[in-house]
Amino acid sequence: MSLVDLSEAAFVHPSAHVYGRVKAREGTSIWVNAVIRAEAAHVEIGRFTNIQDFVMIHTDPGRPVVIGDYCSITHHATIHGSTIGHNVLVGINATIYGGAHIGDNSIVGQHAYVKDGTIVPPNSIVVGAPAKVIRMANNWVANRMNALFYHRNALAYARGDHRAWDGPEFERWLEHTLEALQAEFAALEAAAPAG
Repeated sequence: MSLVDLSEAAFVHPSAHVYGRVKAREGTSIWVNAVIRAEAAHVEIGRFTNIQDFVMIHTDPGRPVVIGDYCSITHHATIHGSTIGHNVLVGINATIYGGAHIGDNSIVGQHAYVKDGTIVPPNSIVVGAPAKVIRMANNWVANRMNALFYHRNALAYARGDHRAWDGPEFERWLEHTLEALQAEFAALEAAAPAG
């Protein structure tokens, strides 16, 4: 029995394969040849998160996959029984495995291999195989911008427009969106407790 709920997604490509207990939240997108298999535990994909082309998401018994809001899981990445925080970018061909946890506002570099049980703190940049934190930086603006690029593209693809990232209207959207995100981030920083 399938428990797949993609009703809130902005776009799901017809070639995506989604099985088991999977919930995609508002504004998500699932792209070409992505595979999500949730036989043993559930998969939850947060708001405005994109699962790009050829991504593989799979669960283990007792190890669901939970992906936060405004994340980009980029081409050919593998997420296996792990948790991804909010505003995270997982690079091309990265693998996150077996109970790993990626903190909010982090970047996992392309081809990184995050081993079983690895805990990555928020605001990290992680590279290598095995992956290691090489720098701390709050990537909230850049990661959220990337997620919004994909949300815009998802809405365009849903209406048959495959050129949403081109032209003067896109340039205006880009400038306005980046300004709005920078202002929102500045407000969040100002409201954060000192220390």
